[in-house]
Amino acid sequence: MSALSTHGLTRRFGGFVAVDGVDFTLAEGARHALIGPNGAGKTTFVNLLSGALPASGGTLSLFGEDITALPQHQRVRRGLARTFQVNQLFPELTPLEAVTMALAEREGAGATWWRPLRGMGPLREEAVQLLDTLRFDAADRGRLTSGLPYGRQRLLEIALALALRPRVLLLDEPAAGVPPAESREVMQAIAALPADVAVLLIEHDMDLVFRFAQRITVLAQGAVLAEGTPEEIARDPRVREAYLGEPAHG
Repeated sequence: MSALSTHGLTRRFGGFVAVDGVDFTLAEGARHALIGPNGAGKTTFVNLLSGALPASGGTLSLFGEDITALPQHQRVRRGLARTFQVNQLFPELTPLEAVTMALAEREGAGATWWRPLRGMGPLREEAVQLLDTLRFDAADRGRLTSGLPYGRQRLLEIALALALRPRVLLLDEPAAGVPPAESREVMQAIAALPADVAVLLIEHDMDLVFRFAQRITVLAQGAVLAEGTPEEIARDPRVREAYLGEPAHG
């Protein structure tokens, strides 16, 4: 069974078709990248997957369940989580507070997350363990998020998504705006994510994509242009044409 699949998924904005009848499959435990030139429809497609946008047509299934009509929070409860191009964080909380809050929300205790952390025992311990896996030391765990380097902030956003215990994780340009040294750290953390979590990475940095992905889907003008292994995509003349303007048969 696939983790996530779409059939004819479409999104129109008036007369403009941003996502055009996309058939897509994300395998269980996959490390899959979604790429394409600017304006290809990548973020719109991910917004359809997460429920941030409703589909104009087509269907979407999560582990065999049709979730096309489900709102975003119901998809999260079924194991679908995402990050964003722009951080969605709490600048005046520490990473430990923010992750503990996310864990409390997951456990249905969101109304009491603000209690002193020492009174939240197991949730605090789980938050520490999760942050440890993403290489947050004690000093970083206790700093205000607003004072963290940008790469650390991107890692915190991933930690908040992982706190939901997702089975499918959508990462929308996790290294965007991150300095090269920090982007390597972000990608190392992504590569070390639990093997049972299927990951779909949306990224424009081809070096990162080819180091991470086992399979790549290329979008162009809202439709699937090509799909295959990194080696197959690197050799595909249609992909070179879409990115570089080279003739497809040149």
